[in-house]
Amino acid sequence: MPRPRFNRILLKLSGEALMGEEAFGIDPETTARLAREIAEAKEAGHELCLVVGGGNIFRGLAAAAKGFDRTSADYMGMLATVMNALAMQNALENIGIDTRVLSAIPMATVSEPYIRRRAMRHMEKGRVVIFAAGTGNPFFTTDTAAALRAAEMGCDALFKGTSVDGVYDADPKKVKNARRYESLPFSRVLADDLKVMDASAVALCRDNNIPIVVFNIREQGNLARVLKGEGTATIVQTEE
Repeated sequence: MPRPRFNRILLKLSGEALMGEEAFGIDPETTARLAREIAEAKEAGHELCLVVGGGNIFRGLAAAAKGFDRTSADYMGMLATVMNALAMQNALENIGIDTRVLSAIPMATVSEPYIRRRAMRHMEKGRVVIFAAGTGNPFFTTDTAAALRAAEMGCDALFKGTSVDGVYDADPKKVKNARRYESLPFSRVLADDLKVMDASAVALCRDNNIPIVVFNIREQGNLARVLKGEGTATIVQTEE
């Protein structure tokens, strides 16, 4: 089997991806579907690690805007990501996929502490590694945590699963004739402030030459298609 272009990937999922059609929280059926898609990618020969956001449970930035102390609110958001990581772990292990949750905030009862060498070893053994609690620091988003872990794990690409099928020049949910980009250089994303990921995450991927692939994770089977180069997505990469 030829080595795929993106062999080792970090999949970044928003917390909202776990909600399904619910208004908040974790939908077991949606989580199980995501687990099957990840299993399919693994069976195709890809090495996977995950970062899951916490917006389906708690948003630190939104809470801070309503009067919460920003640092406390961010820590609360990090704890929400641990809940989502455990949900994904349960869904994956229900279908026979070996996983490990590594948390940037030590909580030995439910997860392993994040240690880079340990995470690398788990991946070498074929396990799906789920990174929880962001970077472990306030004022950093899970986008930045995803970019950081992708760099630390030596990933070939960062796949961002969202509710849209790529990057547009305007919000496609609000602007009817918004144009989707097939590919973009990092410099354009940063200069035009395109809402791919936050600027720190984009810059980190640029500096480490890690392409960002933005695709619609809500569309069933789309992860496998995009990994094969067949699905609809936008790739952000270094200019050739």
